[in-house]
Amino acid sequence: MSKNSFSRVLGQLLLLVLACLLVGWIIKQPAWTLVFGLGFYLAWTLRQMSRFYEWLSTHPNEPPPEAKGVWGEIFDSIYHLQRRDGRMRARLQAVIDRIQSSTSALRDAVVMIDKDGHLEWWNHAAERLLGLRTPDDSGQHVNNLIRDPRFIEFFEQGDFREPLEIHSPIDLNTQLQYAVTRYGPGDRLMVVRDVTRLHNLEQMRKDFVANVSHELRTPLTVVVGYVETLLDSEEQMNPRWKRPLQQMQQQSNRMQSLLNDLLLLARLETSDHTSEEENVDVAPMLESIRKDAQALSAEQGHHIHLQIDGNTQLQGVEGELRSAFSNLAFNAVKYTPEQGEIQLHWWSDDKGQHLAVKDNGVGIAPQHINRLTERFYRVDSSRSTNTGGTGLGLAIVKHVLLRHQGRLEILSKAGEGSTFICHFPAKRRP
Repeated sequence: MSKNSFSRVLGQLLLLVLACLLVGWIIKQPAWTLVFGLGFYLAWTLRQMSRFYEWLSTHPNEPPPEAKGVWGEIFDSIYHLQRRDGRMRARLQAVIDRIQSSTSALRDAVVMIDKDGHLEWWNHAAERLLGLRTPDDSGQHVNNLIRDPRFIEFFEQGDFREPLEIHSPIDLNTQLQYAVTRYGPGDRLMVVRDVTRLHNLEQMRKDFVANVSHELRTPLTVVVGYVETLLDSEEQMNPRWKRPLQQMQQQSNRMQSLLNDLLLLARLETSDHTSEEENVDVAPMLESIRKDAQALSAEQGHHIHLQIDGNTQLQGVEGELRSAFSNLAFNAVKYTPEQGEIQLHWWSDDKGQHLAVKDNGVGIAPQHINRLTERFYRVDSSRSTNTGGTGLGLAIVKHVLLRHQGRLEILSKAGEGSTFICHFPAKRRP
């Protein structure tokens, strides 16, 4: 009620009181006249309240009943608010309908999940890809409908930075990719894509690389053997053939190193190493890698230090861990100038266990960091011949860490050195 309306009500009430007193003074009964007048006013007010309640409870969408005075203003104000609210709700409902229509037309499944993990809404593609049923599965926990242990671990762990690829719960020949995004107060939006074609192409690529690498290994071994034989018999050999044979041996060794890395990558991508895991003491392993890195440094005179803090027991596959740690240490040697400093630091804390390989070498520009773990990616292709690398070392490190539920963190600036950190979760501690 506005200030003017309130003043008008008080004025009307005051006039009623004065009229009652005047009539009461004329008939010599002022008290009873005042009581009768105020009672009439109260009855009229209660009647208007009753009409107001009846209108709101039984016919809220119809125009309000006719009324005069302040009650007429109340009826009109409420009616205008209702109409405005109705228009806003209609617009919002139209937006919701359009969103639902557009998501229903998507080929990807879209599932809305509340903070407790229960399904709230999904589109038609979710019924086709995940087998959800409307309305039977509404309110069900997502883990009751997608029971793959890998999905349950992925969902409960809450780390959605990378999507999960597993088989469809209703068709083992279909490969699905699950991507989860948080929104609102703990709610989650899950988008599921059918990546069967991409998965099959990737599998074909892996099989091709593995088969070609395996088939090339035998003829390359023969070539390397004959080159070594010719070099060993250099006394009967024409001196002008010595340099070409040495170059042949160097390039053959590079080719063998490349094939070995390709075969290792293929094995990391396809094999299940769960049965091979054991408790690994990384302290002697890192000391051995430090000595190998010092030997690789040779006359370059790198200063390589090892620092170990905390628990050094790690659940994993020793051969794979050694390969990953060696690649990081040897890369530091290759890309650090003479007399440079290289630090291997292992530590353990509440979050898990970590290995940092730090150097003061050439460093890496920011635009290259996200692509360093790609196969054959090089920051500067001109350095490949000088360093003798295959371009697969960091890809091997990435896959080894993924198989151990770890992750690789890269900190670097051009000209200021680099730090590669392997993070292992606390559950990997025996």
